[in-house]
Amino acid sequence: MRTRVAAAVSRQAFLLLVCVGSLYPIWFMVSTALKHNQDYVLDPTGFPSHATFHNVWVALHDLPVPHWLLNSVIVTVSSVAIATLIAMLGAYAIVFGEFVGRELLLKVNVVLMVIPPVVLLVPMFVLMVDAGWINSLRSVIVFYCGLLIPFSVFFLVNFFRTVPGELVEAAVVDGASPFRVLRLIVTPLSAAAIFTLMVVNAIYVWNELLIALVFLQDENKRTLMAGLTLFQGRYNTNQPLILAGAFVSILPVILLYLSGQRFFVRGLTAGIGK
Repeated sequence: MRTRVAAAVSRQAFLLLVCVGSLYPIWFMVSTALKHNQDYVLDPTGFPSHATFHNVWVALHDLPVPHWLLNSVIVTVSSVAIATLIAMLGAYAIVFGEFVGRELLLKVNVVLMVIPPVVLLVPMFVLMVDAGWINSLRSVIVFYCGLLIPFSVFFLVNFFRTVPGELVEAAVVDGASPFRVLRLIVTPLSAAAIFTLMVVNAIYVWNELLIALVFLQDENKRTLMAGLTLFQGRYNTNQPLILAGAFVSILPVILLYLSGQRFFVRGLTAGIGK
């Protein structure tokens, strides 16, 4: 009995330490953003003696952070929506289709998943220059879609295979088209997995930096993460202001996760033991 209690206490203590270690960077960011620059210079890691939202106000009203935020929202929503739709169609075809080469198509997606994005940077840049899409949000949306689709197809194939085939066959016998089966049967049964995929892809696109820096060189076209790099170089001596901008950048992701936490956890655990 004592051994079990000791093991449980040790486990909880370890998880508590992991939790504190994970939350400390966020606490440091928020506490620094609430400091005056003079207070930060005197005590970088201490509590703010006179908390102020002035840095957040400056980031939102005197700097182009809201414009960069809007660009990030447009890019993230467009990329995730397009990639998810294409991946759902591809995964449905691989799982429920009856054509030769389904498994080969899945293997090709797995191969594409392991290609580093940096390898594609130069050829994609040349393509976008020829198309006249440099400094356009369309360029990064197309690039992100190409990066998200292979993983999304692989992810959804594993969940679509848990959908009872009898339901799909019964719908087909009743005359339902593949699009109708996907919309009315497969999608509702895989809603948690699809939502999880969208959250994971949205976090990746939102935080991506290299592609946005290369393809969006105009300051007005930058995404939030790319803009914050320029922001950091310009205000390097004012760390509270920089971290106020960083806090604004992670707030939408935190709200997205908290709003759908229940579906996110269900999506991560769906299919276990099947």
